[in-house]
Amino acid sequence: MQTPVQIDFQGTKPSPALRDNIERHVSGLEDRFGRITACRVVLKAPGGHHRIGLFEVNIHLTLPDGRHVEVTRTPQADERQTDVEFAIADAFKRARRKLQDRVRRMQGQVKTPERPPSGTVTKLGDEFGFLEAADGHEVYFHRRSVLNDAFPRLKIGEQVTFVEELGEKGPQASTVKLQGKHRLR
Repeated sequence: MQTPVQIDFQGTKPSPALRDNIERHVSGLEDRFGRITACRVVLKAPGGHHRIGLFEVNIHLTLPDGRHVEVTRTPQADERQTDVEFAIADAFKRARRKLQDRVRRMQGQVKTPERPPSGTVTKLGDEFGFLEAADGHEVYFHRRSVLNDAFPRLKIGEQVTFVEELGEKGPQASTVKLQGKHRLR
């Protein structure tokens, strides 16, 4: 880590044992996921003069390229959070999951949902049509490929999404779906 771990004790006196515990958790994150450039942990004790309630642990991790991982919400309905050791371990468990998700996204391991290709209807016949895909190539479709029996409502210039496959005579759409206002008819 480029900077030492910052630990802020709020509502309680700094404890060497708690500081060591937090630093071990941070070290574990760094060992597992690689470089963390900075870390700030806020340990907030329960409020009030009786000191009864839930501990709150907030973690802010700074990663390379200015990326961040933050754990700021303490589960309010979990009475186990009255134990400071449990509260710390739970917060770092949530940080580990968030950091794991972030690292996977950074490495491209998390797939983002792909949108189906879109195109514009360019020609219509009695039983078939053609559309122009976004990249300019022409795709054939049959009326049976149009979802929701919408073929009679198709017009030239209409936007559609489609699933393309290779047919006997070239690219064809196995599924065509109207976009926009006509979609729900």
